[in-house]
Amino acid sequence: MSHPSAFWDRIARRYAKSPVADEAAYRHKLEVTRQYFRPDTRVLEFACGTGSTAIEHAPWVGHYLATDFSAGMLEIARSKAAGVANLEFDQATLQQLPGEGRFDVILGMSILHLVEDLDDTLTQVHRLLVPGGVFVSSTMCMSDRHGWFRLVGPIGYHLGLFPRVNMFSRAQLEERIVAAGFRLEYRYQPSPGKATFIVATRVETTH
Repeated sequence: MSHPSAFWDRIARRYAKSPVADEAAYRHKLEVTRQYFRPDTRVLEFACGTGSTAIEHAPWVGHYLATDFSAGMLEIARSKAAGVANLEFDQATLQQLPGEGRFDVILGMSILHLVEDLDDTLTQVHRLLVPGGVFVSSTMCMSDRHGWFRLVGPIGYHLGLFPRVNMFSRAQLEERIVAAGFRLEYRYQPSPGKATFIVATRVETTH
């Protein structure tokens, strides 16, 4: 198989033209997230895609770093964000970002069900957040309403039709976020089968 970024590079322009599936839910998530912003907040959004959410949020914070491993997605994001002075794009993964406690808020939107290693991803988020920092995510919990994908997903992945998708329930996702050193603060799911939106704060791990 080619590197996972190749899939997203290939579909980047088609993805950029896709409308938001649930505009009301999307706006609600934006509003909730902004409750954790201040004019000096340092924000990281990983797997930012074509940058739409980053562009929405950047005017509300001090500095916004948006990363993705897909050059195709970032090319579109940079063209859309021209003129947004405090918004920076970087082709990188969480694991490639140096340091500890660099950000006040980290966003991982529509990505936790796609990462290669969920637990390591959560560990990296914990590392990069300041103590008490906020992690915001929106995740498809495929095991809850889409169990059929367990059969067709691997076939589509090997044919290059789908990205790799992790199967877990909402309860399992919440357990793993807590186990990684977070306290759940807010949960929202507009309807069964839709993405689960979670706001969690970093606490110190005991292991």
